[in-house]
Amino acid sequence: MNRRFIAISLISALLLGATWGLAQGFRRSRELRPEVVDRNGVPEWSNDEHFKGDVFTFVRIRYGSGGGVGRGFGRGGYGTWMTDFPDSDLNLSFRLHQLTALDVDPNGKIIELTDDELFDYPFIYIVEPGHNMWLTDPECAALRRYLLNGGFLMVDDFWGEAEYRNLYENMKRVFPNREPVELPLEHEIFHCVFDLKEKPQIPGINAFFAGQTTERWDAPHANYKGIFDDEGRMMVIICHNTDTGDGWEREGEDPRYFKQYSEKFAYPLGINIITYAMTH
Repeated sequence: MNRRFIAISLISALLLGATWGLAQGFRRSRELRPEVVDRNGVPEWSNDEHFKGDVFTFVRIRYGSGGGVGRGFGRGGYGTWMTDFPDSDLNLSFRLHQLTALDVDPNGKIIELTDDELFDYPFIYIVEPGHNMWLTDPECAALRRYLLNGGFLMVDDFWGEAEYRNLYENMKRVFPNREPVELPLEHEIFHCVFDLKEKPQIPGINAFFAGQTTERWDAPHANYKGIFDDEGRMMVIICHNTDTGDGWEREGEDPRYFKQYSEKFAYPLGINIITYAMTH
């Protein structure tokens, strides 16, 4: 795999007591097309052209629908794969650039699992796989090869038992002989940069406005599961019954949500996961 590791050195201000300024409204009405992205005030920056290959890029995976109920409309139009786009991707990329020594692509990228360039990126993100995601056989084979060759997948924002079953069935087609394992709070991924004292459950902002910490009756607490290779390296982190992406996307909408979920949990967890993925 054509993977480049980036040495990550985080500034001392990234200790848990750090104070982060509230974003200046990184939200907007926008066309739901990845090729038309209004940054709406999210700062842009440039990286050294001599080190283009050493830049971290947040890669979102576009997947197709299995044709079930829900919001998946295949690969061309708006579907569950596009949830929180582009705000979450842009905001997280900006925070990584702002708060770490990591060189970060300001734009991020959307690709499919069968694209040849998949193997150029060590970290990929799949959102809302619980409604309609059904990977094709070539996608399963590509994802298996990618992960066994050193890649890392973060799965996020799906709730309840039915949605978990859909993700589980897809992952069993990728790895028939590997089981997701619940990660204990003591696992390094919860402490490698920020020392999280709990496995956070991050509600979407609408659930937050309704006074809830969960989005479904059968999702009382967050689960974080890992899938490991034969050497014990985590290849996949499954963030179930939690919505980390909304914590990134919605950071500028309400100061209470920002302080309680974006600042306290969503960004620390995202930075921990990316740091872990890039250093293991």
